[in-house]
Amino acid sequence: MNFASSSRLRATRRQFFSDCGIGLGKIALTSLMTDAFSPALRAVTAGLDSLAPKPPHFPARAKAVIHLFMAGGPSQLELFDNKPELAKLEGQPVPPSVIGGQRFAFIRSDAAVLGPRFKFFRHGHSGAELSEVLPHLATVADDIAIIRSCKTDHFNHAPAQIFFNTGFAQPGRPSFGSWVTYGLGAEASDLPAFVVMSSGAGVSGGAACWSSGFLPTLHAGTLFRNQSDPILNLSSPPGTDPTLQRSTLDLIGAINRRGFQAEGDPEITTRIANYEMAFRLQTSAPELMDLRSESAETLALYGCERDKPSFGRSCLLARRMVERGVRFINIYHEGWDAHSDVMGNVRGNCRATDQGSAALVKDLKRRGLLDSTLVVWGGEFGRTPMVENNTVLKQSKGRDHHAQAFTTWMAGGSIKPGITYGATDDLGLNVVEDEVHVHDIQATILHLLGLNHERLTYRYAGRDFRLTDVNGNVVQKIIG
Repeated sequence: MNFASSSRLRATRRQFFSDCGIGLGKIALTSLMTDAFSPALRAVTAGLDSLAPKPPHFPARAKAVIHLFMAGGPSQLELFDNKPELAKLEGQPVPPSVIGGQRFAFIRSDAAVLGPRFKFFRHGHSGAELSEVLPHLATVADDIAIIRSCKTDHFNHAPAQIFFNTGFAQPGRPSFGSWVTYGLGAEASDLPAFVVMSSGAGVSGGAACWSSGFLPTLHAGTLFRNQSDPILNLSSPPGTDPTLQRSTLDLIGAINRRGFQAEGDPEITTRIANYEMAFRLQTSAPELMDLRSESAETLALYGCERDKPSFGRSCLLARRMVERGVRFINIYHEGWDAHSDVMGNVRGNCRATDQGSAALVKDLKRRGLLDSTLVVWGGEFGRTPMVENNTVLKQSKGRDHHAQAFTTWMAGGSIKPGITYGATDDLGLNVVEDEVHVHDIQATILHLLGLNHERLTYRYAGRDFRLTDVNGNVVQKIIG
């Protein structure tokens, strides 16, 4: 048996059909491959390189999303969901009839109640009730929609974080930004369509939260650092000749194009695109990260310095990315896991994130970008009304993971401003009005981008997959 016949036996279905197609597709593609970035090539490979811009399913309300992910589970009871009844019942166990068989990660269901650690005040014309540790968010109370009735299926960090970002609790599915770029393609030519930043110590769900899963890896999130070179190993070594570098990339591109001709593998187009994007990022990424063009007033608004990493600086960079056409931006701030001293945990994290979050809303609004940019703030779950105390671990006055009720807020992108939606019971234990499941949040965000979450599918392993699995409803009442 010769090598040719052996390769036919191992041919993929795509190879089989291309070889049986009289060779016309290959002839046309070969002529186009002389320029890896010609408009004609983009048209022919649009089915594989789906970063070519695509029309939405229906007119979009938003063009971009900035997701401020508060990893660890912020305590809604110290931030957004005031429960005076908890203060009255502090120290008493929650009746078993109220718990209803719920499971918790680290505490017993008969743990004692812990009252709110902070005072709440009403703000703006909307009268939104916010904690005293959110003074900056209070100044944009009339611009945000507070959703107090969120619910998830998972009460441990990694599964819950992956679930929020991919619609599934285990690694391997495409992330939110990957689905968006798969559905809409890219607007930016010199920056990735999907960018990820972190201002903390990382997230439990890890890279699975921004992975492309079984989608082509072209759709994976690109991790940017918050300092120095935004992408490691991107800069050329000192003394590199730009002409030689360009010639080298052209040679590599020619080899990859020949491989694509032979194999028809979409990952080869990803490789071609990534080499070229890396080349362009050597100029565009440093320009993006250079904040010298930002005024002192803008830096003060975000509470950041030009070259010092911070959550506020990440928010400012996110605004600059939106201006440059980046479609989906994740900013992860880890550290909200308040198993002990929930009061100190919340105060410290608000000190780090409150000003930047509010500044982002203000800055987008004053630049005319808020209507077309959706800002989402929240974590993977909330915290229990019951206290977590553990003398062995030296924990006291903390709160455990709570999947049954938590709070998210949104702004821009045609979200109704100045509303508080949904409600929990007097203890903040269960949703009692207008429940919003994680799949509902996902469906709503896609809807605002002009995508029908039931139609945005990808066939893999013999079935169609989607971000919202087989669930999810658009929360129409929060859309203006």
